[in-house]
Amino acid sequence: MKNSASHVAGADAAASERTHTEAPNGVNQDGLSTIATVGVVAVATALIEVSLIPGMIIGVAAMAAPKYTQGLGERLRPMMNSAVKGVCRLGMKTREALAEAQEHVSDLVAEARSETTDTAAKGAPDASAATPA
Repeated sequence: MKNSASHVAGADAAASERTHTEAPNGVNQDGLSTIATVGVVAVATALIEVSLIPGMIIGVAAMAAPKYTQGLGERLRPMMNSAVKGVCRLGMKTREALAEAQEHVSDLVAEARSETTDTAAKGAPDASAATPA
C-alpha cells in the first residue's frame, strides 16, 4: 500500500511541477507569464505617460540581457585582447614619434640660437670704437 501511495504522491508532484513550468503542449508558462506581465505594464505605462516607455524598454532589456548574453565574455576576450595590444602598440609608436619630433625641434632651436649669437657677435659694432673721445 505504501508503495502505491508514494507512487501516486510522486506522480502528483511531477504533475504539479509540470504545471508550474510547462503546459501540456510543452510551452513554458514562466516565460508566458513574464511576457504577459511586461505587456500589461507596457499598456499601463502607455496609458499613464507615453514618455515612460523608453525607460520600460531599457528595463526589459536589462532584465533579459543576462539570459541572452551568457558566454559573451569568453567570445569577446580575443577581440578585446587584440584591441588592447593594438592600442599599446599605437601608444608606443606615438611616443617614439613625439620623442623624435621633440629632438628635431630642440635641434632647430639650438641652431637658431647659435646663428643668432653668431650674427649678433659679428654684426655688432665695437663699443669702444663707436664712442667719440
